[in-house]
Amino acid sequence: MGIVAGLDSSPDFTRIVVCDTDTGAVLRQGYAPHPVDTPDGGGRPSDVDPQAWLLSLGEAAGGGLLEGVQAIGVSTQQNALVPLDAQGNTVRPALVGGDKRAQVAAADLVDALGGREAWAQAVGSVPQAAQPVTKLRWLAKNEPENAQRTAVLLQAHDWLVWQLLGRPVRRTTDRGGASGTGYWSAATGGYRPDLVELSLGHQAMLPEVIGPSDAAGTTPEGLLISAGTGETMAAAFGLGIGLGDAVVSLGASGSVMAVHPEALADQSGMITSLADATGMHLPVVTTLNAVRTLRGTAELLGLPDLESLSDLAMKSTPGSHGLVLLPYLEGERTPQLPHTAGTLAGLRRESMKAEHLARASFEGMLCGLADALDVLRGRGVEVRRVFLLGAAAELPAVQAAAPSLFGAQVVVPQPADYAAIGAARQAAWALGVSQGTLDPRTPPAWHGAAAQVLEPGEELAVGQAVRQQFVSVREQTHPGAFRP
Repeated sequence: MGIVAGLDSSPDFTRIVVCDTDTGAVLRQGYAPHPVDTPDGGGRPSDVDPQAWLLSLGEAAGGGLLEGVQAIGVSTQQNALVPLDAQGNTVRPALVGGDKRAQVAAADLVDALGGREAWAQAVGSVPQAAQPVTKLRWLAKNEPENAQRTAVLLQAHDWLVWQLLGRPVRRTTDRGGASGTGYWSAATGGYRPDLVELSLGHQAMLPEVIGPSDAAGTTPEGLLISAGTGETMAAAFGLGIGLGDAVVSLGASGSVMAVHPEALADQSGMITSLADATGMHLPVVTTLNAVRTLRGTAELLGLPDLESLSDLAMKSTPGSHGLVLLPYLEGERTPQLPHTAGTLAGLRRESMKAEHLARASFEGMLCGLADALDVLRGRGVEVRRVFLLGAAAELPAVQAAAPSLFGAQVVVPQPADYAAIGAARQAAWALGVSQGTLDPRTPPAWHGAAAQVLEPGEELAVGQAVRQQFVSVREQTHPGAFRP
């Protein structure tokens, strides 16, 4: 069939991969950082001119990278809100990232609709500071003139697709991106314009939600542009996960998501009910404390890096000689304990050794993520394999403990640009459907990610005993807080 491209516009850079449409083999790659000034004191800006994304895209595609490409898929950072006026110009810079400014707005919105359960039923998620619906509320309260001028609401991938197509009258998005806005329901497949009005103060135009294999349009040069999607959905699609698969991402905080045939409304708000890039659903459970638990322990023990912490942990044994770390260092979302702190239990003379604390930090982090997996399992989500992502997934102490604590086969994919690959796979699907060579319901069968596969094996019983030790301490310390 030819070649297609996938571009991933993350918060910091643009990556482009050019792939063979039949196999998914990566033929060429491009990269460029975003020309964005970081605010004083470091960290990422909360406001970004979307033109920075276009400049970065142009640089990443330099040197004839896209020569011969027939279709492009676009994946971008999620939750970036681009407010446009009636003429299609940006009203203000895009609101991006976690945006802590919007935390009060999130609480306001929860109350305005009648509580967490009302939101979970309405759109499958409870407003968080990062979500576009919350950013609209912040805009209405803090920049009323800009809010009044806002006539069209786009996310980052919607805006980039629209630009690539030459800013046509029709504006589109996909189910994956729409499901993260807080004003579209994955369960009903429809927008909630009343929630836009509740947050912004008036109605605004919303992009048309097109299907996973649909094309958003064709450029004047004849290049097909697929629907596009958010980074999370694109990475899941690039990994090739399906029913029975879960993905555990180890960042400073952690997330667990799995493919499921239906949307899950969760009145506790622990599950965010997203849609994926294939027509299925992608329920997500987040923990606030993952790799930050390891970094904190390494600093406490005077170790220079996580590799040293892992080496030390491997000198201990499963169960850390009775030490249990509840890793709720920043408060926690799963379970819902926003104002708590971490707990170290089981201190005895024989357990007060550096290697046991090192091991307890790994076990505490993984048990917290196993709790998140249990939230999904408790709602009928099948988990046979767990894909483990993030640099910490390579650490021996993680790989030694994860399969038995998760009670499942663990797959550690080789590092790759999975979001960009997922975007390219979406482009190949839309191209194949437009040419009549692919079924709109069945994505192209690309080669799966090269990966290391770890089985729980004989360690399963030991791992489950360690989990039980963790659960006992959690229940004693925070009785009734966790209801999977």
